[in-house]
Amino acid sequence: MPAVTDPHDVDAAAGPGMLSAAVAADKPLVYVPHSGSGDVWVIDPATYQVIAKYPAGKELQHVVPSWDMRTLYATDDRGDHVLPFDPRTGQPGKAIPVVDPYNMYFTPDGKYAISVAERLRKLVWYDPHTWQVHDETAAPDCGGIDHADFSPDGRTAVFTCEFAGRVAVVDVASHRLLRMVDMPHRNTRMGPQDIKLAPDGSVFYIADSDANGLWVLDGAATHVLRFIPTGRGAHGLYLSRDAKQLYVTNRHEGSISVLDAYTGAPVTVWHLPGGGSPDMGNGTADGTQLWLSGRYDRTVYVLSTKDGSLIRKIPVGDQPHGLCVWPQPGRYSLGHTGITR
Repeated sequence: MPAVTDPHDVDAAAGPGMLSAAVAADKPLVYVPHSGSGDVWVIDPATYQVIAKYPAGKELQHVVPSWDMRTLYATDDRGDHVLPFDPRTGQPGKAIPVVDPYNMYFTPDGKYAISVAERLRKLVWYDPHTWQVHDETAAPDCGGIDHADFSPDGRTAVFTCEFAGRVAVVDVASHRLLRMVDMPHRNTRMGPQDIKLAPDGSVFYIADSDANGLWVLDGAATHVLRFIPTGRGAHGLYLSRDAKQLYVTNRHEGSISVLDAYTGAPVTVWHLPGGGSPDMGNGTADGTQLWLSGRYDRTVYVLSTKDGSLIRKIPVGDQPHGLCVWPQPGRYSLGHTGITR
């Protein structure tokens, strides 16, 4: 794994405008996968116009940057494949068979791609170049396994279990399930969802939709420390480009809570005019905008990170989900919608 450049900020190499040479020539585009219509729409962020629509499968969930940031993968869990996009051109390639890729992550050393097989309650470890299966990690007690983040040293991964009210802690080197950690109150309908490591690695923040806020897991991933209320349907977690603030999308009330990324202290709340269903997305490379899918409203929201004002509301297809804003700063990608370090 590339060395952490600042122990106080694991994301220090992914600051505003810190584009690597590998992505500097990539087309600035936003890729929107649709769970309902099974396609990917491409938006030009300069004009906010949809410029392309690509049939991509049965139930698209996320658009995930590869570890080397040279390919974007649209994941189709029902179709059991990923569709690669070339970020230089924005064009799709040929579908690659992958088992139940609800979500996808890459180990911090770049050795493996991990298909988060939510339906099958397991992790499938692939060679990211040949797409041959290397290993599997069964997680039978992790119903709804879906989102993850990694410890600062890259040795531990924590996966959320949405339908079990707990998280699964996995050893990255051995692919072994180390332990399950229950939330103090186990919500099993729409429980633990997105997860984000604090910049200094001190804690993991875990969004719990039914709890309407965040559980705070200790950095060693052994026990829950406290709870932070945010809003109804807490779902997606994103750091500001300078890693000082944490954005929490409250999907059931149309708001975004802004917290201090280190302490979890509330800073402010941004409310979408007329409400909405902010879900997943990411910030722009310069950090001035936050792009989010409106999961239940056939919409993509573009917000100013200066004051949370709505810059644009873009009509899209049926059930937009894990959209990817590209390019992103950083040296490598851990997956999801663009966790870069």
